[in-house]
Amino acid sequence: MKLHTLLPLLILTASPAVSQDAPIIHDGEFEYLRAQFGETWDAQDAEIDARLAEIRAANGGQPPNLLYILIDDVSFGQMGDRKMNYVMGIETPNINQLATEGLSLMRMYTEPSCTPTRTALLTGRHPVRAGVEEVKVALVGEGLPASEVTLPEILKQAGYSTTHVGKWHQGDIEQSYPHNQGFDWAAFPLHQQVQLSLMTPEAMRSNAMLGYVPEGQNNQFLLDERFKPYGLVTGVEAEAGGLAREVDMAAGEVWTQAKYEEMNLRYQQQALEQLQRVAADDTPFFLQYWPLYPLNFVYADQAISRNGGFHADKLQLLDGWIGDLLQALDETGKADNTIVILMADNGLMYHYEGTSGLNQLIYRGGKTQHLEGGVRTDAFIRWPNVIEPNSAAGDIFHVSDIFTTMARIAGATDHIPRDRVIDGIDQTALLLNGEGHGRRDYVYVYEGPVLRSVVKQEFKMHLPAPGQPGAAAPTYNIYRDPREKHPLVGYSLWAGASFQDMIKRHQKMIAKYPHSEIGKGRPYEGIENLRPESELTRDVFMSWQ
Repeated sequence: MKLHTLLPLLILTASPAVSQDAPIIHDGEFEYLRAQFGETWDAQDAEIDARLAEIRAANGGQPPNLLYILIDDVSFGQMGDRKMNYVMGIETPNINQLATEGLSLMRMYTEPSCTPTRTALLTGRHPVRAGVEEVKVALVGEGLPASEVTLPEILKQAGYSTTHVGKWHQGDIEQSYPHNQGFDWAAFPLHQQVQLSLMTPEAMRSNAMLGYVPEGQNNQFLLDERFKPYGLVTGVEAEAGGLAREVDMAAGEVWTQAKYEEMNLRYQQQALEQLQRVAADDTPFFLQYWPLYPLNFVYADQAISRNGGFHADKLQLLDGWIGDLLQALDETGKADNTIVILMADNGLMYHYEGTSGLNQLIYRGGKTQHLEGGVRTDAFIRWPNVIEPNSAAGDIFHVSDIFTTMARIAGATDHIPRDRVIDGIDQTALLLNGEGHGRRDYVYVYEGPVLRSVVKQEFKMHLPAPGQPGAAAPTYNIYRDPREKHPLVGYSLWAGASFQDMIKRHQKMIAKYPHSEIGKGRPYEGIENLRPESELTRDVFMSWQ
């Protein structure tokens, strides 16, 4: 476990060292539930421990491997279901097959955008607790702090090998790189698809990115040549304890759509190669594959889907790649003892709705928004001979729950830190026993640092404006009004006070365990072969810090 050198001074000075024998600190709402159901859960946990021991014994004493696939910007209903495939004009047969082989989580909540969701998965905490609030595009000198304890870090302590391939987007500073956050080996881009798929001449010509590429403006009165991002690092590779190295990018080379497509192909091939490598060892593995597709803003020469939109078409392509990866897993002989989780990180990039080929479908809203369409995604979990095939669960699940649940299954719960709030709930009972055995009926939904809505059971309250009473807050029944268009005072009048109590319980825990600060540093440190233009953009950035 890393030294917690970046925790707020208040915690470091006011709190004595916390024993790992202490219970995990959860948010106030979970403890409120535990006060009601703790005895039942404790009895159930004893049965779960026995069941996990049986599963491990049946696999030669080995805990299950974990293959975690996180897809970018795909709203609920856009994959995994043949009917919705036909509605959208896109085929996802491999993802559909995975769904039929395992459990479909019908109420998976994420964070509203890429970076926060990934932080929640990695740390088991609402990203705001780690100082991570939003998606960043160019140089910021910030990222996931070293003080955060990540899922790969605790899995490594339980004997797992850990590998990351694909999108990362947790910061441009050395402490934030995946090989410094628990992964043995990683291939990843420093930034995200705004740089990689939009800041290209082809995206300008497709009218998706405006004002960036020089040939799209006459620049008659240009003075500041540093206003537009330039010289950004693209994809790097690294091993734990070593330096990163940028790959497939020469000094002075212009990033293009072709380079982006090559990067996607490379990550797919590396995911296959790394799967073969880790499966050949005797140790359990955690392989994390975060594809860049379907984020793409240039139409293909020939569409492969009936839809043809530049996101939808790449989602269909990605489905084939996922099929190849799952087939490769079968060929390793390790599939029966491997948990496969596939989900999306947040709703669609609604800003390109129409041309992208994706749409809001069932829930209103998308990326960056606290609406259901922004934070509800498809999620499927396959665990052969353990999870009932073709099953579904309507229990609420938050992406942070994967952290705590996988730790339990891997035998790594003792390594979860006890000096901070862990928002992730252990949902092993839901996986083993099925629908109705979840331990969460609530979610707090942030947009950046601002709490925007609270979900409890089938009800959702959008926080009122400052000074407005809770009874005036728009409150919805998500079953009856999935698009959150018709707030009814009949809900607000009784639920306002209960939602306010939930928020007070949440705030009390924040006061007791204050948020950490985001990690800060000099961008691009730890990369051994920076191009001259990357050094220049960093030097200019640092000159005014």
